[in-house]
Amino acid sequence: MSFPRLKIGLYAFLVMAVFVLASYRLFRRSTSAGPTKEQVLIGTMVQGLNSAHYQPEKLDDMFSKRVFDLSLKRDDYRKTFLLASDIENLRRYQNDIDDEVKTGRRDFFDLSTQLMTQRVKEMQLLYREILAKPFDFTTNEMFQTDFEKATWPADKAVQRESWRKMLKFETLSRVSEMMDAQEKAKTAKPSAATAAPAAANAKAPTAPEPVRTPAQMEAEARKRVLKTYDDQFADLLEVNASEQLASYANVIANTYDPHTDYFAPKAKEDFDYQLTGRFEGIGAQLREKDGLIYIEDIIPGSASARQGELKKGDAILRVAQGAAEPVSIEGWRITKAVTLIKGKKGSEVRLTVRKADGTTKVVPIIRDVVINDEAYARSAAITSKNQKFGYLDLRTFYADFNNDGSPNSSQDVKKELAKMNQEGVKGVILDLRYNGGGSLNDAVDMGGLFIDSGPIVQIRDGRGRTTVLEDKDPRVQYSGPLVILVNKYSASASEILAAAMQDYKRAVIVGSASTYGKGTVQRIVDLDESLPNELNNLKPFGSLKFTTSKFYRVNGGSTQFKGVVPDIVLPDMYSYLEEGEKGSDYPLKWDEISPARYRTWNTQPAYDKLRAASKARVAASPSFNVMSEVTQMSLARKKESIEPLNLVAYRVRQRQNKVEADKYEAAQKATTNLAFSPLRADVQAANGDTVKVNRDQRFTKNLKKDIIIGEAVSIIEDQL
Repeated sequence: MSFPRLKIGLYAFLVMAVFVLASYRLFRRSTSAGPTKEQVLIGTMVQGLNSAHYQPEKLDDMFSKRVFDLSLKRDDYRKTFLLASDIENLRRYQNDIDDEVKTGRRDFFDLSTQLMTQRVKEMQLLYREILAKPFDFTTNEMFQTDFEKATWPADKAVQRESWRKMLKFETLSRVSEMMDAQEKAKTAKPSAATAAPAAANAKAPTAPEPVRTPAQMEAEARKRVLKTYDDQFADLLEVNASEQLASYANVIANTYDPHTDYFAPKAKEDFDYQLTGRFEGIGAQLREKDGLIYIEDIIPGSASARQGELKKGDAILRVAQGAAEPVSIEGWRITKAVTLIKGKKGSEVRLTVRKADGTTKVVPIIRDVVINDEAYARSAAITSKNQKFGYLDLRTFYADFNNDGSPNSSQDVKKELAKMNQEGVKGVILDLRYNGGGSLNDAVDMGGLFIDSGPIVQIRDGRGRTTVLEDKDPRVQYSGPLVILVNKYSASASEILAAAMQDYKRAVIVGSASTYGKGTVQRIVDLDESLPNELNNLKPFGSLKFTTSKFYRVNGGSTQFKGVVPDIVLPDMYSYLEEGEKGSDYPLKWDEISPARYRTWNTQPAYDKLRAASKARVAASPSFNVMSEVTQMSLARKKESIEPLNLVAYRVRQRQNKVEADKYEAAQKATTNLAFSPLRADVQAANGDTVKVNRDQRFTKNLKKDIIIGEAVSIIEDQL
């Protein structure tokens, strides 16, 4: 999210001054031998955060406990390494970490590192011993997949049993996947007619894969699980002191809020690399959480966006290069995972992902570069009952950040609305689903396209100073009925625009139970530039990203934590899952300030009538009923979080899960009775260019299979 342009220079200067001052105080307080790198890094970081962060933490026992809890969660999120006695041993320092930060001691850090190193070596012997013998999948055992419900093992016997069940489950899931693949290969045999070579010199068909018995699959699956853990433990045992320090520093940073992070020098390079998206690969941004790599964002116009099956929130379990053997990346760091995921244009990568509903799916993607045209605002005309409506898809609030003449989203949306006005549309649907934000200035300018003038968002810094960003242009680009579509992954700038239009009663917001809830602004400070020359021998230190401000709606409420609650809520799988800001560790909470001065729109939607009509349609819709039913079943299954370790029972459950997932996807993509077509202006601009014509046709074809867009059209028709 970009900060108001005119304040960047002054703000950056003030932040830099804070960090320099903090570092000098620390340096002068050090002993004559000079401070260690850890003392400088932790001390400077904490002092800087307590001066410049939006919500500084008191260095007290509460701060200490937060660091303690998060450190244990990051070190041993599955509760399989440390024993209960280890936790009690570490608990001596639960209230002392704040004092250690102040004095430069590292007792908790040293003991936790020592214990983890010892337990990792012991567990390496344990998992190899367990995986040396076949598992019996006929017994009726259960495995708890939600590690937050687990407790620290009381002794070595309990720990061994936890590992046995976990390894058995991972082996079982791979055996089931092998069985699925073998069954699929049997049903995919070509007919005699199609199998015949088309010409004398055609290649002979490859020999079919040999049929494997369950015992052979079990042995192969154990071998794969063993390799996965050997790779993970090799990484764990190679972690050096600098990496351990960086992880601990990041834990401390994350206790301030989920968007405050410490980046070691290499991690900062990877962060910048992730943000650009300008590389040959799948075009997805990733994040780590509890030992898994998640899809954080899909870059518009990328290979992932065009393929369509990879979604925000998917957890990547395994990665395969084309038809090669998949490699498990569970427990990997992002820096290592991207080496497998990225690749040359035209090459195939197959990602085994766990979806939000708990099912697993193999998603094949042909790597490619980002196609910019598909990343920008795109429109289509919708015809329903002889009336025409406009549809506008916006996946990010892009802008010309580098002043190189690149497009910006507000101007592009303005042009699309002008085309729709020429088309004579009776209403407009603005789709912000999966839009994770971007340029704040463009969100403000875009809000001004739909109202005459007034405030769009309030920004408050840590000192309580509030800045109101306004649309001062009295011109209205589009004044007709407006529906804005959102979901759980509409965040930041998307939430600002949706909230403003909701407060002005200018639009009907439709979608998930709430948006993401990311209502904060961050800055990045290069610690090496901030620290004095006297510490050059200890550099490089890396960078710190921290929260400086908070967004507030014009009605005074924050978009942080709660997000935006739509006027009309539709069934959606993500609505009931712990996604978004609420599911993060230590998020800043919702609050409110004084409202800004604004006038609501002169022609307001009849929200109660629109809500009642939509509710009746949804209740009568077989597709929406299926979506609601499957969502509730998925929620119940997630809460239960117990899986059978019996192969037959497991496969029955997996088949049920797949049936439900397929039903949900089919219902979500139910074909509507709407006609979609490119806008006349776009047809004229294409001028027969087959590339542009095919791109527009592909875009409009996909829209027809989106039941949410169909309901949005009905909501506009209700207003008319």
